[in-house]
Formats: sequence, structure tokens, C-alpha cells
Amino acid sequence: MSDTPSSLIELQRRFPDDAACARYLIALRWPDGFRCPRCAHDHAWMLETKAWTYECARCAKQTSVTAGTIMHGSKLALTVWFWAAYLMAGHSNGMSANQLWKLLGLGSYKTAWLLCAKLRRAMVDPERDPLVGVVEVDETTIAYRTAGDPVPARPGRSLDGRLPIAAAVEVSGDVPGRIRLAPITDYSATSPRGFLSCNLAAGATARTDGWSGYIGAPGHDPHVIGPMAAHVVLPWVHRVFANLKRWALGVYHGLRPKHLQSYLDEFVFRFNRRRNRPAAFRSLLRIGAATKPITYKMLIAPETTG
Repeated sequence: MSDTPSSLIELQRRFPDDAACARYLIALRWPDGFRCPRCAHDHAWMLETKAWTYECARCAKQTSVTAGTIMHGSKLALTVWFWAAYLMAGHSNGMSANQLWKLLGLGSYKTAWLLCAKLRRAMVDPERDPLVGVVEVDETTIAYRTAGDPVPARPGRSLDGRLPIAAAVEVSGDVPGRIRLAPITDYSATSPRGFLSCNLAAGATARTDGWSGYIGAPGHDPHVIGPMAAHVVLPWVHRVFANLKRWALGVYHGLRPKHLQSYLDEFVFRFNRRRNRPAAFRSLLRIGAATKPITYKMLIAPETTG
């Protein structure tokens, strides 16, 4: 059997109960064997009185399979976490909290939202490599929703009713590779240069349009295109923008500023794993097992832009 389930039927067969899920998480979290998070000792025993909890033979610290992870303190069954991770990572458009609430029969929308929000925080691998080679870079805006209706967008570079976003797409031959997306604060030179510094490897060639804000980015070789239409010389980044906007409207009926980066991270996570969606499930759980616990207060706080 493959290491990752390739269908919902196989997911159900592979992980019929919490015990099967716990064994899978143990292998992901400690591939070389258990290590105590307090003293790094490599010998422990599984407790019979606490589900899937180790006790260190040296310092007696007790560590459950979910302690210190994205699932820390959750009252949801591990099977619910696995189903949610599979649906969010493997479905081509992902799942909104409202959809997940109904599909998994969760007790409330708040529970579903919290589950989705935590999984989104596990969609950025802290060890991911920056983009290399030739990278198309551009910026766009998307209309955002308030609690009621969308804010009317004004023409030009006005940000009223709009969320400015920067994108970078690796280009290898005639096909796109990995991407990065991030909100930017404005159209000053500081914002796009900061985006390049954070997401492109030193020496990468940033292929951009004629906007002067990209010129002089440190550590990179910007290749600025002339006055031609941007979608002609930067086809892949504009295709990413088009797909992003359709996805945001189709799944979430518009994005909002408060948690914009998390939703962009979700789009990037699936796009970068589009050629092997079953493996995205394992990747999401692996990153989640290494992600520190996140509280509800942390999740509802506005994210930093830029």
C-alpha cells in the first residue's frame, strides 16, 4: 500500500480509528525513534493509562503524540483531523469551514473554522527553499469583502476596496514551478523589494514589468521588461492571479484583509503540490506535527501585512 492514501475509500481503510492515526503521526514526528522534548533522551515507554503518550525513562516527562503540535489540546478525534487534512490538501479547490462543518458533521461552525485555521498555519514549511532561476514577479489587487457587501474599488492604483498582492513564479523552460504569494502594504519600492528579498534566492533573475519599483532589488538580477502588455511577457504569474481570484470568489466568496496571508498560503500549498495531491496530505500532517501550538486568540488576531 502506498504511504499516502490516493482516495477517500483508501483513507477510510488506512485510518479507520484514532489508533491508526496515532501510529502514522508517531512515524511522522519521530522517524528515527522517540526523543524526549525536554532532555532529548531516546528511551521511553508507552503508558497504558494515557492514550498514545510516552514517558521518558530519564526525566519522566510525559509526551502525547499531539503534544506541542498543531493538534495540541484538541478535543477532536484524530480521525477528524485526518479527514480535514485530506480534504483541504487533496481537493483541487480546498474546503471552506462551512463545507467542512457539514461534511464532517462537526458540532459548530466555530469548531470547523478553528480546525481550518490551524491547518492553514501548517501549510508553510519553515524549511522551504527560496525560488531560484528565472522567476516571474508582478503585483495585482483583489477586491475584498466586509462583513456585509464588497467595498467598491476605485480605478487606478487606489487601494480603496482592494487588497494589493505580490506573486512570484519559478519558470523552468515553458512550465511554471513553485510560487509564492504575499500581501504588500502599498506600491512603494520598499514593498516589492522586500517581497523579492524574502522569497527569491540570491542571484535569481526576477523577470518583471516596467515598473521602477523593482529596479535595484538587493541580491537579485532584475530583468525588467519594457512597455509590452504584462500578460504577454509574464504569462505564468498572470495565470496564477486569474486562478487565485476565481478560487477566492468560488470557495470563500471573497477574501478579507485580516487573515489574507493564511489564505494565500493555502493557495500556494496546493499549487506547489498540484502534481502529487496525495503526497500533500502527508506533507500537511508532517508540517503540522512540527508546528508549535496555536491558540484561538492567536488565530483571530490580525496578521502582519508585508
